[in-house]
Amino acid sequence: RVMRGDVPGTVEEVYRDLLARAPENKMQPRLEPMRRVLALLGDPQHAAPVIHLTGTNGKTSTARMVEAVLRAYGLRTGRYTSPHLQRVTERISIDGAPVADETFVRVWGEILPIVQTVDAELEAAGEVPLTYFEAVTTLGFAVFADEPVEVIVLEVGLGGVTDATNVADAVVSVVTPISLDHTDLLGETEAEIAEEKAGIIKPGGALVSAAQERDAAQVLLEAAQAADVPFRFEGVEFGVLERSLAVGGQQVSVRGLAAEYRDLFLPLLGEHQAQNLAVAVAALEMFLGGGERPLDEELLREGLSQVTSPGRLEVLRTAPTLIVDAAHNPDGVRATARAVQEAFGFTRLSLVVGILQEKDAPGMLAALYRAFGDDVEDLAVTQSSSARAIPAGELARMAVDAGWPEDDVYATESVPDALEWAVGRAEALETSADELASGTGGGVLVLGSITLAAEVRTLVGEPRHAGPVTVAARGLDPADLLDAVGLADADEDDLDPEILELLEDRDDAGARRRPEEDR
Repeated sequence: RVMRGDVPGTVEEVYRDLLARAPENKMQPRLEPMRRVLALLGDPQHAAPVIHLTGTNGKTSTARMVEAVLRAYGLRTGRYTSPHLQRVTERISIDGAPVADETFVRVWGEILPIVQTVDAELEAAGEVPLTYFEAVTTLGFAVFADEPVEVIVLEVGLGGVTDATNVADAVVSVVTPISLDHTDLLGETEAEIAEEKAGIIKPGGALVSAAQERDAAQVLLEAAQAADVPFRFEGVEFGVLERSLAVGGQQVSVRGLAAEYRDLFLPLLGEHQAQNLAVAVAALEMFLGGGERPLDEELLREGLSQVTSPGRLEVLRTAPTLIVDAAHNPDGVRATARAVQEAFGFTRLSLVVGILQEKDAPGMLAALYRAFGDDVEDLAVTQSSSARAIPAGELARMAVDAGWPEDDVYATESVPDALEWAVGRAEALETSADELASGTGGGVLVLGSITLAAEVRTLVGEPRHAGPVTVAARGLDPADLLDAVGLADADEDDLDPEILELLEDRDDAGARRRPEEDR
């Protein structure tokens, strides 16, 4: 705790002051206040080269892949992403970890007089003071300059043209898949949304884009041509060659801009994550070698082995398997559904859904019904603690309108109650040792918003075992599966008696167990 007069002395106090500003869903379509405050701070946004990411889905996962490989190359990285899951410091990462509390508080205290000066100027001009997102973005740039970092991986908050992050000039601008989201602010078609996101493309940089709907791709192409920068599109110059499921993730072969990279292990699930990987590889090739030099394959593999994406198809527990995902629009829901159906073989799946007011809740619920309606009889609708959460009763009516049978829908304002109900429904199915080991049997999927994912992670805790138990490995011997996913090292109290019996039958069971004193 560091106190200097009325300057906040803890992360919680800084966060309290930030939350007193205009909220994140009230971003201002402006850049001048950001340019003003950063100019007074010495333009820290130019302290290191930038890889700038925008798009509707996949930004954070792609950013994490890019960052992990840059770290494998020995570069000191700063990553700025939003929103956070549990603590605001997650938004500003140094070398893959949230910024230290002391640094977060100290740098905020150092820049606060400048921030307050700009606040006063804006109020005098009849404008809104720096918003929550503008202030956090300013703090992020200041932290990156203070560390200092050698490369900044920067995620857009909303859109691109007037997003607070767009004061930076990227060496590589990355556009992940564009779909309909925030239509009230960004436009009602993919092309209109692409116009906003194309704003991060700057002269002197380069564009790397995921595969896009035709009109959106044309907008990005024209923006790149207007800025006179090279452009590379998934499906044209690079892409996924093949993929197969693996224990704890998937094997992916990618055609990059300068080479092919075969059988890369990605510890994330879903076809969409393989596509994110292809985009990340192309962005890295463009950043490190202008798109003309292959990546060091050993460093690429090393970096990818360290990739995590909390809250994205994340398995928090087993027996029954509990998965959280931050899908918050219809396209995200469809991608999540495909990944769950591909990687898990649930005999019974229960859903827990909570959605924020500005999202396409009817579209999301309809997408869920089309994906799971024939197989899922258990849908719990709830609301996170966010003031923007759709009330559970209203969400239940939307679910019925979307096709869900009323008898299958359980509504509760309490997230713990929704989770307990869904887990109870999944546990009602008797699960054998083989089913437990392979991720079949009963399962619970929580999705709809990052705030819901965060609350469930807080309730349940982070994963205790090494990786997701996926149906990808069902062809292996169940005992080998236990080793692959880390269950063979678990405390006996954590394991089903049938699992214990399975372990005891192994010739080398004793060698595989940790000594009791190390448990």
